[in-house]
Amino acid sequence: MLLEWDRNLSLAINQFHFNWLDPVMVFWSQKWVWLPLYALILAMFYRQLDLKRFITAVFLIAAAITLSDQTASTLLKPFFERLRPCHDPDLQYLLHLPDGCGGQFGFASSHAANSFCLATLVFCFLRVQIKYSWMLFLWAIIIGWSRIYLGAHFMGDILAGYIIGFCCANMSFFLFRKWIKSGPIESAKAEST
Repeated sequence: MLLEWDRNLSLAINQFHFNWLDPVMVFWSQKWVWLPLYALILAMFYRQLDLKRFITAVFLIAAAITLSDQTASTLLKPFFERLRPCHDPDLQYLLHLPDGCGGQFGFASSHAANSFCLATLVFCFLRVQIKYSWMLFLWAIIIGWSRIYLGAHFMGDILAGYIIGFCCANMSFFLFRKWIKSGPIESAKAEST
């Protein structure tokens, strides 16, 4: 029942497409086009944290994103072997595929895991200093939506990826707080001056 609902919802999202939106979703789904955003996030961390906290945060962020990526790609995809919609023989001829089709298996989405992990980490670290840090969750949600729109994932793949990313990010932030043994993050720059 749940899998049928997941398939139907994902198919409905994929079929609700517009020609002008196809290149936008393909762009949004690319990994390397977001390098300027990642550089901006790194600069925000550098500006808000003292050197010790900055180095520790960057290390733990890299570890969290690696863990979320590998959990989705290396652990879950080969374990569950859930076909992507574009490889599902019952669906592949019904799908609109403006970006072709990726690897064979899709559960869980590493795009969703990694983007939600980063959004959660930015929010955990910088929500006090940057009041709009929550907007990165919108970016992560649109990345997930783009993967369904492009026929690369089911909604369940995306939701599982979000959960993986959220858990990895919170574990990393917990380790940061333990490792640094600091007071509130918002006082980091003040303590260093």
